[in-house]
Amino acid sequence: MNLTVLGVGLIGGSLGLAARQRLGAEVTGWDRDPAVLDRAVSVGAIDRGAATLAEAVADAEIVVVAAPVGALPDAVGAALAAAGPDAVVTDVGSVKHPVVAAHGGDERFIGGHPLAGAEVAGVEHARVDLFDDATWYLTPTRASGGLLFERLHRLLTALGARPQAIDADVHDRVLAAVSHLPHVLANVLVAQTAAALGNEETIPSTGPSFRDATRVAGANPPMWADIYHANREALAVQLDEAIGRLSRVRAILDDPAELEAWQGAVSEERRRLLEAGLVGGSTRELRVAVPNTPGVVAEVALTLGRAGINIADMALSPSPDNRNGVIALWCHAEQTERAADLVRGLGYPVTT
Repeated sequence: MNLTVLGVGLIGGSLGLAARQRLGAEVTGWDRDPAVLDRAVSVGAIDRGAATLAEAVADAEIVVVAAPVGALPDAVGAALAAAGPDAVVTDVGSVKHPVVAAHGGDERFIGGHPLAGAEVAGVEHARVDLFDDATWYLTPTRASGGLLFERLHRLLTALGARPQAIDADVHDRVLAAVSHLPHVLANVLVAQTAAALGNEETIPSTGPSFRDATRVAGANPPMWADIYHANREALAVQLDEAIGRLSRVRAILDDPAELEAWQGAVSEERRRLLEAGLVGGSTRELRVAVPNTPGVVAEVALTLGRAGINIADMALSPSPDNRNGVIALWCHAEQTERAADLVRGLGYPVTT
């Protein structure tokens, strides 16, 4: 496999490192800073660095764009313009709507976002196990090529990740709630605490609650400013909701029973949220007969993703005349019957 990584930092470098070690892939890298490429070669993240983006993607089967969120639409556009007609181009950005809106009509582009990272940056910190058991969101559209989706899905599975299809707008709404809002609240909590204690001669030691709640405060200012701005509409909705919830807590401070009920309800909700998606065990195969038309694979994958059903693996088998085919899907055993019902609801025959 010929893999190209555009932007060889922690994520791009870890991807290249894992692909080389686990798949024997030939990995070419390109970065705006040529010195980064030398470091990437030295740590084994890439086989070679290219002088230009066009050179880097010339023979690529898969191109991964690891650029800042605000730069992704232009960077993905440049990759698509230079890549071959059979290459799949993806990205690793944590905001999906802008780049999908710009390039979702190109069958070669499938947006992506791995839920993985570290508190350090740079290719020198690349890890082969960074994506092990990590959810890797994919945002195909009806234009996305089925065979290209399968190729990308297989790569991510081989890297140790768990690919999951999701609509771009749903992704951004979810990430605004579970990632972007917590970063904002951590920043606010630090600023508020600093202001409250700022005039004290001796600042008291902070406890574990403060440390845990503010672990992400102030993280990578350029990157997070970029993320907040790119996802500003969804984040604004979550901020308004948080302000409303804080106001309701303020209103019940004189009522111990209400406070206890609120605390208890939140405890149960936290348990439920943390357990979501932790489905393990064996897998079973579903075989779905489909016409060979654009968007079919994306339709099936997104339908299952919306229901919280993860595709552990997949394979496409076109018919000899290329008019029809079979999608083989492997899902967790306890989700198989529900998955089959959902796919049948789309009008496609399913065997298990």
